[in-house]
This record gives sequence, C-alpha cells and structure tokens, in this order.
Amino acid sequence: MTLTRCGSILLFLSLLLPGHSRAWSSLSLWDVSMGKEMSLEQFLAELRPSSMVLVGEQHGQADHHAAQLQIILALHRSGKPLAVALEMFEHRSQAVLDQWVAGQMDESSFVPRFRANWGDNWPHYREIFIACRDRGIPMVGVNVPREITSQVARSGFSSLEPEQLGLLPRVSCRVDPEYLELMRQAHGHGQGGDEAFTRFCEAQLVWDTSMAVYSLDYLKRNPERTVILLTGSVHAWKKGVPAQMQRLSPGTGFKVILPETAGRFEKASVTPADADYLILVGR
Repeated sequence: MTLTRCGSILLFLSLLLPGHSRAWSSLSLWDVSMGKEMSLEQFLAELRPSSMVLVGEQHGQADHHAAQLQIILALHRSGKPLAVALEMFEHRSQAVLDQWVAGQMDESSFVPRFRANWGDNWPHYREIFIACRDRGIPMVGVNVPREITSQVARSGFSSLEPEQLGLLPRVSCRVDPEYLELMRQAHGHGQGGDEAFTRFCEAQLVWDTSMAVYSLDYLKRNPERTVILLTGSVHAWKKGVPAQMQRLSPGTGFKVILPETAGRFEKASVTPADADYLILVGR
C-alpha cells in the first residue's frame, strides 16, 4: 500500500471519529480574491450565506474526495441544513438516492445502482455517501441520461427530440476563447475537427445546464438548505455550471471551490473569474 493511499485512508477515518477536532483544521484553502491561505474554519463564515456551493474534483482523486467530505461535514457540523447534489447520479435515479439516505437500501443493493450511473468508482465516493446517509443529508441526482449527452456529442444538439429535452432550457454552444481552450486542455482535443469539437461543446453545455437546472429546482423547493454540488472541476469552474446558474437565476448566491491542479487551476494564475477558493491538495 502506498503512502498516499495510507494517508487518504487515515484522513477518512479521522473524519469519521466523533469529536476529533484535528480533522476540521487539516484542510487548507486559498482565497482567490484576497490572495491568501486560510483554514476551513476561517472560511466557513463566508460559505454559510451561500445557497449553492460547487466543489470540483478530478474523478477518482482520493485527496479531492477527502476534501469534499471535510467541507460537507464541516458545514453540517456548523448546523447549516444541507443537500448534496451529484453529477454522479442521473436525475431519473432520484428514488434510489432517496432510499439510500432513508436507510431503506443496504450497501450491497446500492452499489450496483451506483455503478449503473457512474461506473466502478464506488470506493472513491463511499465515505461521502455513508456520511450523508448516517446524517440524513439529502442527496440529489442532477445529471442527464448518458445517452443524451452521447447523442449530442455524436450528432449535435439539434438531433435531440423534444421529449429528450425534459426540463432543460434551450441550450446552444456559445463558448468564448477561454472556455474553448480549457475544454481542449481538459479533454485532450487537438486543433482540428471543428465540427466535432462544436458538438462536444454542445454536449458539455447540455451537461452544465442540466446540473444547474436540477440543482436550482431543488433549491427552489428547499430554500432553507445550502446545496453542495459535487462535480468535475471543469463543470464547477465559473464558466461551466455557475454561468448557467447565473443565467437562469441571477440572484442565487454561490461559491466555487476547485482543487489546485497543475497547469489548470494554480495559485499563481487562478482569478475570481475562475473560482472563489482553491483546495490546496497535499498540505
């Protein structure tokens, strides 16, 4: 077992120990607008008034999921009513999440349903799901069916039938050069194939818009709660889901927290147009 793996396991265990105070001081964050490092406790007061908190991740990165868990538990511990929205679950699978949180489905029954939504990644997310179940924190599926985004990426947004649009507002691919470049960096697209890349961008915007719509819909029905959206960093980036949230509901207050990522989101180059905070991984 590697030292990194051991460290992640110890961190998860420390988070689950009742009354263990060091877990709440182990996460370091970078305040982007102020250009300074701060502890989780220091930034909780700034986080609490927000209706939406988007916490990015690189899927399968243990440190990122450990940080997400700390943020969820810290806000819950502070007494703030929460819900956790998930890119990892489709909206149409909401009944499964409700049964899980209500304790009506054991882990052996739940894991195949998780796998149907998000593949063989349960070990990376297990502690988050268990923490929400044990504390009665609602979990909300906010993704669209995979076949819709696959179809858009393959044939374009115009190929969707009206019934496939569901609750989504009209989506088009209006990307600025910065968004285009980040999409290329994040997903390895070269400079060629403009039509294919346009279809890819349309699929990304369907994805971003659906997560914004379903998260906002839950918040409208549960205004007393803060919704924490766990999603990939490119979606959580302010040009992704937050831009769609601002378009759909301009008055909704949100914060964006991204893990520090070499070559993408770094202290030296990140701006408030990208995120509000960086998670300083490995500190």
